[in-house]
Amino acid sequence: MYYPEEIVEEVRTRNDIVDVIGSYVKLQKKGSNYMGLCPFHNEKSPSFSVSGSKQMYHCFGCGVGGNVFTFLMEYENYTFVEALKSLSDRAGVKLPEIEYSKEAKQAADLKGRLLEINKEAAKYYYYQLKGKNGGHAYGYLKDRGLSDETISKFGLGYSNPFSDDLYQYMKSLGYEDDILRQSGLFTMEEKGVYDKFWNRAMFPIMDSNNKVIAFGGRVMGDGNPKYLNSPETKVFDKSRNLYGLNFARQSRKAYMLICEGYMDVISLHQAGFTNAVASLGTAFTPQQAKLLSRYTNEAILTYDSDGAGVKAALRAIPILKEAGISTKIVNMSPYKDPDEFIKALGAEEYQKRIDNAMNSFLFEIEVLQRDYELEDPEQKTRFFNEMAKKLLVFTEELERNNYIEALSKKYNISFDNLRKLVNRYGASESIVSVARETKEREKENANKKVKPEEGMLTSQKILLTWLIDDVSTFEKLKGCIGPEDFTTDFYRKVAAMVFLQYNEEHQVTPAKIINYFESKEEQTLVAELFSTQIRLEMNDIEKRKLFADTVVRVKKASLDLSYKNAIENNDIMALQNIIIQQRDLDKLHSSLNAG
Repeated sequence: MYYPEEIVEEVRTRNDIVDVIGSYVKLQKKGSNYMGLCPFHNEKSPSFSVSGSKQMYHCFGCGVGGNVFTFLMEYENYTFVEALKSLSDRAGVKLPEIEYSKEAKQAADLKGRLLEINKEAAKYYYYQLKGKNGGHAYGYLKDRGLSDETISKFGLGYSNPFSDDLYQYMKSLGYEDDILRQSGLFTMEEKGVYDKFWNRAMFPIMDSNNKVIAFGGRVMGDGNPKYLNSPETKVFDKSRNLYGLNFARQSRKAYMLICEGYMDVISLHQAGFTNAVASLGTAFTPQQAKLLSRYTNEAILTYDSDGAGVKAALRAIPILKEAGISTKIVNMSPYKDPDEFIKALGAEEYQKRIDNAMNSFLFEIEVLQRDYELEDPEQKTRFFNEMAKKLLVFTEELERNNYIEALSKKYNISFDNLRKLVNRYGASESIVSVARETKEREKENANKKVKPEEGMLTSQKILLTWLIDDVSTFEKLKGCIGPEDFTTDFYRKVAAMVFLQYNEEHQVTPAKIINYFESKEEQTLVAELFSTQIRLEMNDIEKRKLFADTVVRVKKASLDLSYKNAIENNDIMALQNIIIQQRDLDKLHSSLNAG
């Protein structure tokens, strides 16, 4: 941490986590917590819990969790210092000016240093493009119709045709091999270190906050692969980023254009369509849809018009719908992609295609129809049946009837006949669905066996949650349970912090404890330890019994582990003490159960 702990804690306490997360995620009060749809994974039912009393969040679906700093770091791809500065500005807390030494800079957090390396690499590639070796790549970009202004705006560059050109430059700036290895820009082998990108036109990939997080490179010549992307790193998850979003998010258009590649995005922006983005070398993902939903509720797919582009569009449509984004499809025929279309017909004609974009469901039906010869009565009947099945996706009767009406007119089938067909499949689907769910539930219950070690750790999580929810628990545990009774190093470390904080402050603040852990993974684990679900509808007698059962299970597991260690070390005195404590477990249970 680069700021005093008291400053960090002041910023945290001055930013209520419910207010901060509520500005990003729609939250609804449920009991003592707030619930919403998790912004970090795709879900239909809210499992994302935000606790005002604990000042932390936890998703029971994907497991992410942390405090207000963690959330901002994950959601905005901030470093800790950037999150701290953002929240200090929000709360009106003035941060002290800090002079960084060379050693302090080198000790900066990993994420910050990786972003720094990417920024230096982007500057270097841009410089090389305009240098004596970059003529080929510069000529390629100009031949693709890009202006110098566009090249500069997107920071396009060139990686020299040498095996370690960038590596030598980074070493001259003082970066160590360990951090360079984690940047994804180099291949390190016993024989030596090699640049991942060489002899390629370079496309810096930026996050929504204009930070360079990765690169794409287009080979100059006949090498393979034609396009190469950075591997995933601590700052780059290709499934959660969109190329061009840093510019598109500032567009005043009500919709986003989704393309397939870098050049499509760049060409569209140059032509004035500054709301264009592209997925990063993979099929469109639920995480990208979630990201997009922060900025728009309407998307227009402008994928390549070939078979692969059609398949990509069909995959993306339900993902976008799941994220609450309505979708249309641009018809670019006879041209392959937006870049080719605009070069041939211009921006005005492309805007006309956007204005006449097809409803995504009607597009799906049109693609489906290509598999059937409608002049053949048998194939025509099969097509109508498949179309009826697809109409079941609309659960609202009015919406479904509107689509039935549109399709009945387009494919010359009576409205009543198509509706009857849809209803017949709907009834059949309901029966099958109920039977399937019942069978799966029975199978799941039959196979549900909890391993002893899993049950033991669950008891320890319940106890940690209990401690932070009700500090009177500490007095009940005095003399019988301590941090040493938690059986894994991590659980023991967290428990020690919980007990220490209570002893010093007579209260426990989970969000403050989370701050002591630097990695996202550890912060998520701590949040999980403090978020174990305990049935709230229990009466006092049931609660006392659960508490007594939990404490005794934790103590028994601790004693069993101590017994095993004493046997291995041939420690007779320790064995005798453990045996006495084991005999007293029933007494402990009775006293706790009595309240």
